[in-house]
Amino acid sequence: MKQAFLICAHKDMDQLNGLVRQLCDPDFRVYVHLDRKSALDPAQLHPTARLVRERVAVRWGDVSQVESVLASVRQILLEVPDFDKLIFISAQDFPLLPNHLLKAELARMRGYELIETAPIAASGWRVMHRYAYFHRDSGRLAERLACVAANRALRLLGRTRHLPDGFVPYGGSCWWTLSRNCVRELLRLADAHPRLLRFCRSVQSPDELFFQTLVMHSRFAGRVLPDNFRYIQWPQSGACHPKVLDEDDFEQIRASGAHF
Repeated sequence: MKQAFLICAHKDMDQLNGLVRQLCDPDFRVYVHLDRKSALDPAQLHPTARLVRERVAVRWGDVSQVESVLASVRQILLEVPDFDKLIFISAQDFPLLPNHLLKAELARMRGYELIETAPIAASGWRVMHRYAYFHRDSGRLAERLACVAANRALRLLGRTRHLPDGFVPYGGSCWWTLSRNCVRELLRLADAHPRLLRFCRSVQSPDELFFQTLVMHSRFAGRVLPDNFRYIQWPQSGACHPKVLDEDDFEQIRASGAHF
């Protein structure tokens, strides 16, 4: 049973290649999206990895994170016709299981979609501000000023924005493990509803909303196991970056049951 991996990389070729070497296996196909604005040299990438041809300049919290994944997924679906799951990880991740045990775990999860997801609502994940108002942290000054003016008007009118085409927002961690058929359905929905991607151009951290929302509006919603099996330790509530793990975290990592 073949598995496909998509690694999103921005820095540190040695660490990236160490991850690729760990995933060397006849049943694994490893793809790497190299941030177009990074200094990483594609010629230095481990030879067993395949490059995503359409490189996107990725900015944190920006729709470019969604665009880079969509471009990568389209290529993987064309080139790997028979994978069971697509595992989306960062270049700072590392497997917690040897390949043979990782394959056994993925086979055990074959009937599930592994993606953290929760309703974005007052009774769920309370980050409605990410889409209810316009966000534009990058781009031209005129665009950022236009967002400020639009948000001022929304507040004066007591209005907020809503997702297009009747989508109800769901969100969670941007890292996931999804079946081939689910990934194909995500692309179909994204293509059928281009207004959602356009809407996400002015959403904060849309990579933590776009894919969850599509999965939960697809026929695969009933297969979702809301756990991405990543061990991530946040130092405090509201922190922007997770803790860099060290040997003091070993026992917690071992007991977590996570895959990465």
